Amino acid sequence: MSFSTKYEEIIDKINMIDPIEYGRTRNYLNGAVTKLSPYISRGVISTKQVAQIVLAKGFDPTEIESFLKELAWRDYFQRVWVALGDDINNDIKQTQPDYRHTSMCNAVATANTGIKAIDSGINALKTSGYMHNHLRMYVASIACNIGKSHWQMPAKWLYYYLLDADWASNALSWQWVAGSFSSKKYYANQENINKYCHTNQSNTFLDVPYEKIEKISTPEVLKNTAPIALRTVLPEKKALDLNKELPTYIYNFYNLDCKWKQEMNANRILLLEPSFFEKYPVCEKTIEFVLALSKNIPNIQVYVGEFGELYSEIGNSAIHYKEHPTARHYKGAQHKREWIFEEVHDYYPSFFAYWKKCEKYIQT
Repeated sequence: MSFSTKYEEIIDKINMIDPIEYGRTRNYLNGAVTKLSPYISRGVISTKQVAQIVLAKGFDPTEIESFLKELAWRDYFQRVWVALGDDINNDIKQTQPDYRHTSMCNAVATANTGIKAIDSGINALKTSGYMHNHLRMYVASIACNIGKSHWQMPAKWLYYYLLDADWASNALSWQWVAGSFSSKKYYANQENINKYCHTNQSNTFLDVPYEKIEKISTPEVLKNTAPIALRTVLPEKKALDLNKELPTYIYNFYNLDCKWKQEMNANRILLLEPSFFEKYPVCEKTIEFVLALSKNIPNIQVYVGEFGELYSEIGNSAIHYKEHPTARHYKGAQHKREWIFEEVHDYYPSFFAYWKKCEKYIQT
């Protein structure tokens, strides 16, 4: 599986979406999922842009509610990050119930759980940078609820390999599965995995009825654990060629929007801060993906260093950047991001509460 990095081909992908089929089949591994998450996460396109293009084809919002709701989930997680900041790195609603260690199950990290669909999905993740959302939930449930890991380490491990690495979506999904951002843990048994992954496996540690799955002991295969070292390799630092009479537009890991103020004559810089990637490490494939996507932005230059260093080099040039929790230390003119439901911007403790507010605006 490969992901195009050309903007025109990305827009073509949006135009090919069948939101009805998506709603019917999205939970299956071979379902009509959009595979747009890497582009939304990197800020190449927005959830609002995707929704508008699809709705422009004449669909009534109520008939594609499932599709719109999944886009809204991504906005919701970002809204939570905006509201809580770094607190999303800790258990939000309650301490994760019944966790026993803060390391990583080796069997999960090495794709040796014995659950064929899971192991195949983990191996594919490492080569493609993609994992189906249902598989992510299965992996999180096995690691946290069966293997008893606290969610933080395995969440960082998954994020590390994802082209669509979105810390809010990732961390909060793991917390939802592990029961620290939800009222109960999420479990899947072998029957459920077989159904949605089109496998026919039996006699695994998950081959139990749902009424018993919460009571099973951690199997031997998940007991071997260890911390994991995750490191990002960034490009070499190069000198910038700046026209200090022009404004400077700053792009980053979460903003690669090639249409952003494209009519302006400006310096355009992709900022890769080592401190950011120490906090949220990603693999080499993800960095390569980011650099390839940045080429859609004419005359962009890559700066490896901290914002403070860049700020000193820019001098009197007016700085512009897009709002994001990871850009709160930037200085300059902050630009708004696009949201599907611009009117719904407060913090909501659950997606259900958030969506109830969104429904008031769904027709507009």
